[in-house]
Amino acid sequence: MSLINEFHDSLPYIDGEITPQVRAEVDKLINAELPANHQSTLHPLIPTFSEPTFSDLVQKELERKANNEPITGGIDLSRYEAPEAPSTEGKEREEILSDWRETLRKAYTASSHLSARHENLSLLDAHGKNAWLIGNAQLEEILRQIEKELQETKDATDEVNKERKLRQETAKGEIGGLEDAWRRGVSEVINVEIAAEALRMQILERRRQHARS
Repeated sequence: MSLINEFHDSLPYIDGEITPQVRAEVDKLINAELPANHQSTLHPLIPTFSEPTFSDLVQKELERKANNEPITGGIDLSRYEAPEAPSTEGKEREEILSDWRETLRKAYTASSHLSARHENLSLLDAHGKNAWLIGNAQLEEILRQIEKELQETKDATDEVNKERKLRQETAKGEIGGLEDAWRRGVSEVINVEIAAEALRMQILERRRQHARS
């Protein structure tokens, strides 16, 4: 295949590794074209991201985490505990009734919580195993699909690299021939320039001799 219709920005299967001296010179030329702040300033084409905004609750939690402070607050679990009977010593009848109403309210809350928890545990015991197995099966299927896509991507990458290597190795002879022809052409041009310079010097020397005579 002719190289006229081919474009390669990299020929890793043909080109040899450059010497450290050449690499240093190339890096020097590249750095000369870069601005002085290229390592600390983003490229103009890279969009800037706006500063994130968080709610007050999230911001407080971030500050707590940054300061390595323990978690405080949260759900008050004491409301779900069985309340104790209120004390009646030294209290009036109305105050005792009020304390008992508050105790009964807490007891009702704890009872409702325990009933809901018992129901959820019963449902988990009856159907949790099957739901867990089904969930595992779904996760395994998702994993198989991801592994399949990964393998297909690897195979496609290997195929592209094989084709790339084959094309470069096929063109290696043509590239070598063109490089030799370029070197011969450059050498011939240099030889012609040397011969022309020698001829020019001979002409100048004869002119000087002719002028002396």
